Amino acid sequence: MIDHHAALIYTMVLVSAADREMTDSELLTIGDVVKHLPIFEDYEEAKLLETSRDCAELMNNDDGLERVLNVILASLPEKLRETAYALACDVAASDGEVSQEELRLLELLRHQLPVGRLPAAAIERGARARFMTL
Repeated sequence: MIDHHAALIYTMVLVSAADREMTDSELLTIGDVVKHLPIFEDYEEAKLLETSRDCAELMNNDDGLERVLNVILASLPEKLRETAYALACDVAASDGEVSQEELRLLELLRHQLPVGRLPAAAIERGARARFMTL
């Protein structure tokens, strides 16, 4: 089992890697989240790369997606499940377009965590608004 920080990071990395293309925008968003959100106040930023690599290593197995989701669910307190979904949505929206693979993964996360339909819609709309450009 991993700690709640790693579970949140695994969630973001999972969404970023969903379309097999981790964009600079997505990586920057993950770094900014870890640097600025209160939930990461007591997290050592220097561990971010190692935590991301651990997640990637776990994903490289045949049943990698299922394994990562199980680790996230086992490690994430219920209180942080909407937070995890919100961070996943932010990472997906950060590069200006959400791929079909990312949409599918967000749907899977929403059901696995679980996050209700109404809170999920509000979270998704908020992410869209935060990353909107002209």
